[in-house]
Amino acid sequence: MEYRLAKTEDVERIFELICDAIKEMESRGIFQWDAIYPTREDFYEDIEDEALYIAYEEDAIVAIYVISAKSDEAYQNATWKYPDETAYILHRFCVAPGYQNQGMGKKILTNIEEQVRSMGYESVRLDVFTGNPFALKLYDKSGYETRGYADWRKGRFALMEKKL
Repeated sequence: MEYRLAKTEDVERIFELICDAIKEMESRGIFQWDAIYPTREDFYEDIEDEALYIAYEEDAIVAIYVISAKSDEAYQNATWKYPDETAYILHRFCVAPGYQNQGMGKKILTNIEEQVRSMGYESVRLDVFTGNPFALKLYDKSGYETRGYADWRKGRFALMEKKL
């Protein structure tokens, strides 16, 4: 597995991955993402911020993720255990459906944590849709703890944190 910053020429392939993931989630009764979010514009902005990464094997994009200091104001709903200045935030982590249920999510999440640690941060924060049992299980088994909740357009999201 290799990792790199995404480029503007990757956006169409990234968006295809997201559309496939939405179809897969909906087939499992998970209605977390849709045509309103995430959008191509979100990915272009992430690329401009140098925050969007792809995990790939040969020419296939296996997963995408965003790591940055940016967070929605609803993150203030959490009682964070670790100081804000030591935390980095994981957004839009998505494993391509063809690579799910093979341990890829855990493998890539471990790499993300190592990447964040190498950038000088001591904890990772994220939000996860409470209606996505697969994502909840991944983060729970990986040592993330719920610190609060945010209620957004699609429902309730757990705000989670892990000390690295």
